[in-house]
Amino acid sequence: MPVGGTRNIKGQDSQGCRLTVTRRFLFLAFLALLGLAQPAMWATPAAAQAPQAGRAGVDAKIEQQIADFGVRIDSLAQQMRVAVEDDNRLVDIRNQLETIGRELLAASVALGPRLSEINTRLEQIGPPPAEGQPQEPPGLAEERTSLQQEKAAINALLGTAENLSVRISRLVEEIAELRRELFASQLTRRYDILTALSPAVVSEAIAELRDLYNRFHSWIQFSLRFKLNSVLFATFFALTAAALLLIGGRRIFGRLIHRDPTTEDPPYITRLSVAFWSTFLSSAALCVFLIATYFLLAYFNVMRPDVEEILATVFNVIATVYFVNRLARATFSPRLPNWRLVAMETPAARTLFWLVWATAIVTGFDFVLNRVNLVLASPLSLTIAKSLLATVLVGLLVVAIATVKPYVDDEGRPKPWPALVRFVFYTLGFSTILAAVLGYIGLARFISQQIVVTGAILATMYLGHLSSRAISDLGSLRHTRFGRWLDDRFSFDESTEDQIGLALSVVLHLVILLIGVPLILLQWGFQWGDITTWALRVVYEIRIGSVSFSLMGLATGILVFILGYFATRWFQGWLDGSVMTRGKVDAGVRNSIRTVIGYAGIAVAALIGISAAGIDLSNLALVAGGLSLGIGFGLQNIVQNFVSGLILLVERPFKAGDWIVAGGVSGNVRRISVRATEIETFQKQTVILPNSTLINDKVANWTHRNKLGRTEVPIGAAYDADPRKVHALLTEIIDEQPAVLRNPAPHVQLVGFADSSINFEMRFFLADITAQLAVTNEIKFRIYERFKEEGIGIPFPQRGVNLPQDMVDAVKQMASAQAAEPSKPRAGRTRRPKS
Repeated sequence: MPVGGTRNIKGQDSQGCRLTVTRRFLFLAFLALLGLAQPAMWATPAAAQAPQAGRAGVDAKIEQQIADFGVRIDSLAQQMRVAVEDDNRLVDIRNQLETIGRELLAASVALGPRLSEINTRLEQIGPPPAEGQPQEPPGLAEERTSLQQEKAAINALLGTAENLSVRISRLVEEIAELRRELFASQLTRRYDILTALSPAVVSEAIAELRDLYNRFHSWIQFSLRFKLNSVLFATFFALTAAALLLIGGRRIFGRLIHRDPTTEDPPYITRLSVAFWSTFLSSAALCVFLIATYFLLAYFNVMRPDVEEILATVFNVIATVYFVNRLARATFSPRLPNWRLVAMETPAARTLFWLVWATAIVTGFDFVLNRVNLVLASPLSLTIAKSLLATVLVGLLVVAIATVKPYVDDEGRPKPWPALVRFVFYTLGFSTILAAVLGYIGLARFISQQIVVTGAILATMYLGHLSSRAISDLGSLRHTRFGRWLDDRFSFDESTEDQIGLALSVVLHLVILLIGVPLILLQWGFQWGDITTWALRVVYEIRIGSVSFSLMGLATGILVFILGYFATRWFQGWLDGSVMTRGKVDAGVRNSIRTVIGYAGIAVAALIGISAAGIDLSNLALVAGGLSLGIGFGLQNIVQNFVSGLILLVERPFKAGDWIVAGGVSGNVRRISVRATEIETFQKQTVILPNSTLINDKVANWTHRNKLGRTEVPIGAAYDADPRKVHALLTEIIDEQPAVLRNPAPHVQLVGFADSSINFEMRFFLADITAQLAVTNEIKFRIYERFKEEGIGIPFPQRGVNLPQDMVDAVKQMASAQAAEPSKPRAGRTRRPKS
């Protein structure tokens, strides 16, 4: 319920200046573009004359558009001079001027291609021949003259358009100045309050009430006599719509709006949910009833102009006061302390509830009576008296709220608000009273109305903030009805539900800001035209220096990238699961193809997204130069690994699943990315090797083309064994193994004579070299068993200790002396004779 056109003075001033600078910059850039742009070629003079035939029509159309723009600007300038006291009209005129400015710029840009063609053709024709030079063909001279005339006409149109653009900028700046002056005059105008204290005000108030009664009485009599069916129809349908919303909402959200008094300590998120839905449903039902009633009465021509204005204000005040009542009841919960959103004592909660509601009622009455004064053209003294009384009452109520002691200290004594809160309440209350007593009634009414309406909006936003913060807490969403539905329907784990709760919290914060901030701006006097203009500028163009971008373009680019990303993932899955699987393509090849397609698809999606966002890739040349410099110094290893990864994916010296030995690591390749390769050792250890290492160093691949491989088992036999018998025995053991291939044939090699053994080596091929451990293990068991059966020894190192002879003799003498010496009883102990 704003007093009047409230404005941000600095914001409007800077807005006008920015508009002027922006328009001038655009025209200068446009003219520079016309001078520099060059088409690829001009065909022939005949072709040059082809656009000439249609030029008159095109130029005439644009010229008429620019002329119409001038007429419209003149008309809006005259309307602005008349509407200097109407803030809403001034906003509408400014929006129309800005629309004309955009259309004017579009019309000017439409002349660009033709002017560029003319400049190119004139350069091709060249200047007229000098004196003494051969004369040019008459057709060429006529073409030059025609083109020069056409160019002059286009330049004249561009000059006219630029002048109109400058005029629009000046008018917008003038409107901003008029709105600032209007706002300042409404808030700083001082009235003589002594006129409001004269006895004549009482008689004026009685006369106004009588006039108001007569107007509504006559309107009601007329409606009941001639419009009774329409009134009953409108009332019935309005009540039906409100009842459907209220009853349907209670059936759907019955558990969410009911406060159970038996619940001792409900969770905070549950209290917030009940407070929100109970406030929203009842307030929405009342608003639906009031809006439907007003709309239907107006549709059936039941309304009268004077009654319509008053009734619209009354409905607005009823909805606002009721909303404040429901919000205060939900916040303070005077009857159910366990459902209270703000921790405080019950007597203080009841007092605050009634004080807040009384403040809203007084402010609402003031707003309604102000509209009545405007409709009935009441005397100024009566208007001042009414506003003085209302604003002083609101100030006193705010001061009373500051004196409430809602808390208790450790000893159980009442404790007041924090110092900052009390300072704010006292400042608002005494400022309202002081402004009213000094005669600044407009300022006092503005403060009192913002206390109620802006305070309610801020309180609602704060409750929304608390709700979003409660939703984002760990484990909180799981205990809500929505969380239980997610758990039953999708079987989400707690971690996933916490992430969903965090996303919902972010979305809820954005919704609160997108709804709350415009509502506050409207209460502070800004118009919808201001808000929509700012929103469009933010959405469609944000300029930082010479760089401009739009949030809508960025959102479009991000959406296109996301769609491209998921399309790439879908194509990868389809190609891998439906095409390559049926073709029985090797798993490593499938992994390489899937990886390459993934990176290529993401790169294409990124490029398309950047283009959809409206970002000119040519503007990234400087960034690319900086990146190349950074690559040359600090990112060369990353780029080297990236290029090496691409080489590995294309050349495929190894693939996922291969057994390789590289960099002192032996294991199976699990994943090849563009930066590094993941290898899992036989001890289940994951090793990440940079791709440049795999390209520059030696890599042994056991399974490069197939899994066929040779393995060896060394064994030594004692010198007393027959070598040929050992050879035959080992050959027999190899032949017993089913996993050993017969082609190439296995064989046993006598590799040499060692110090204590004859060394043999069993060499054989396996179809799957990765199974060598199991095969060699079985062969070693069989060697031990058969050698033991045949009495063939397996030499092993034996160690002996050699001592000097004198040390050996000394040890023998000591042993002989101890053996010859008789045993003696230990000192300090005696034996008792046996009884």
